Amino acid sequence: MDEIKITSRQPAQVMAGGTNIILIGMMGAGKTTIGKALANCLDKEFVDSDHEIQKRTGVKIPVIFEIEGEAGFRKRESEALAELTTKRNIVLATGGGAVLSPENRQLLRQGGVVVYLRASIGDLYRRTRHDKNRPLLQTHNLYTRLNELHTQRDALYRETAHVIIDSGKQGVRFLVEKLIQQLIASNIQQITPDSRHYPMKTITVDFTTSPDKRSYPIHIGHGILQRIDLIASCLPQNRVAIVSNTTIAPLYLDKLRTALAEKNVTSIPIVLPDGEAYKNWETLKLIFDALLKNHCERKTAILALGGGVVGDLTGFAAATYLRGVPFIQIPTTLLAQVDSSVGGKTGINHPLGKNMIGAFYQPRMVLTDSATLNTLPDRELRAGIAEIIKYGLIRDPAFFDWLEQNMHRLLARDPITLNEAIQRSCENKAEIVASDEKEKGVRALLNLGHTFGHAIENGMGYGVWLHGEAVAAGTVLAAELSHRMKLIGETEIHRIRKIFIQADLPVTAPRMPVEKYLQLMTLDKKVEAGKIRFIVLNRIGEAVMRSDIASDILHDTLLACMADE
Repeated sequence: MDEIKITSRQPAQVMAGGTNIILIGMMGAGKTTIGKALANCLDKEFVDSDHEIQKRTGVKIPVIFEIEGEAGFRKRESEALAELTTKRNIVLATGGGAVLSPENRQLLRQGGVVVYLRASIGDLYRRTRHDKNRPLLQTHNLYTRLNELHTQRDALYRETAHVIIDSGKQGVRFLVEKLIQQLIASNIQQITPDSRHYPMKTITVDFTTSPDKRSYPIHIGHGILQRIDLIASCLPQNRVAIVSNTTIAPLYLDKLRTALAEKNVTSIPIVLPDGEAYKNWETLKLIFDALLKNHCERKTAILALGGGVVGDLTGFAAATYLRGVPFIQIPTTLLAQVDSSVGGKTGINHPLGKNMIGAFYQPRMVLTDSATLNTLPDRELRAGIAEIIKYGLIRDPAFFDWLEQNMHRLLARDPITLNEAIQRSCENKAEIVASDEKEKGVRALLNLGHTFGHAIENGMGYGVWLHGEAVAAGTVLAAELSHRMKLIGETEIHRIRKIFIQADLPVTAPRMPVEKYLQLMTLDKKVEAGKIRFIVLNRIGEAVMRSDIASDILHDTLLACMADE
């Protein structure tokens, strides 16, 4: 393999102090291949835990399985990892099942920077279908077996990793470059013992298939708002504007400005009134007024510190001021952290429709600190959970199952559970928007419940119902519509209603004339050729767009799901 050159920064600067890099992931994810190239690039020693076990025993892994069974192999694996994680300056490729033991997971997290090399079942099948040296894969139905193992282990990989990267179909050179850039962006080598308790995770919104090869990181952690190094790495100049609102500014604005000043970054505060009712032209003009008054330039980044309204307004201002300036999302509400801050949708409301005026404009970075949720009112926390549930319904049934089991922990604001829910939501959304940035296809599925929900918000008056509350009721309406179209059964309807009830979210829509609902829904952005297109469910975990909805079914669905007088 050719030596891989890193042009942006010297390898020694990337992983200073002999830091270990530990690769985890499924069999066939590329841990050995990528690990060797990464070690060569960063001048580290490459170690493969399976090879180490074979060296110690003098026999190959399949023989150990045959003589001692999987339990015997796992014991030897744990013993090897206990020793290997005490080494310095290595790249360690672990076995696919290393994360099954809680003790191993703790060892790995404490032993270095843990990178989850994630791959699709299709890619794993392609890479392992001719491999006779993996005992757990010797089966007549390899695809099914890989799917079973992935379902069992994926959450454990996520829990253990500091960084997640998709190995996909890209070449080794590209993947190593991408991984090193992500480690640089994360500054992950400076993890402290305290932060290890709630380790920061970084995922990437990857537009590398687009002509301009854009991508940006989403950093997710507990107590990372003061990680000014992450913000500074995205700034073209040492001057920023910070947009916040009257609720969030007293809590976090001064702290952020002080931390920036310590890094010689000056900041211009722009504080807006709080609430969905202010997501309009008049408030947007306040941002432009401040930017112009302070002579902000094309290299002056704008930071959005607040919830979805602040993020949408700031993003739209950034997209249009001087025809485009950089901006960074720092979402402080759960709804913004799992939805509106990711994917580049920006905009304002119009009296005739929600989010009807705006632009697709991607941030340089998203910094998500789940500690900011400690000051979030319960009602707004629950509203954010509605968007989290959506991801399980449209494409991630395993996540939906996990939410059913962990809803009480989310409502209790358990940091580990919150971080996991935020991470999995962002991963789902990042994959979708990377494949369909401008919502010409699959991205529309993210609007499950939103056609009904936006009608509720508009009809009741912006701000009366929180966006997440309207989405919750709208999602139940979409599920009921799916049921009446004979796409899902009673069991699925019951589970969907139950999980929203668990989250203490509305499962009935406010009473308005059916004609009013229909009129408001014609203002939806998904209307095409005069037909309203709805996102419906084929099953939990699979959503589709349909426009062939019979008017009587839609009418009956609305009547059935409205609250009593």
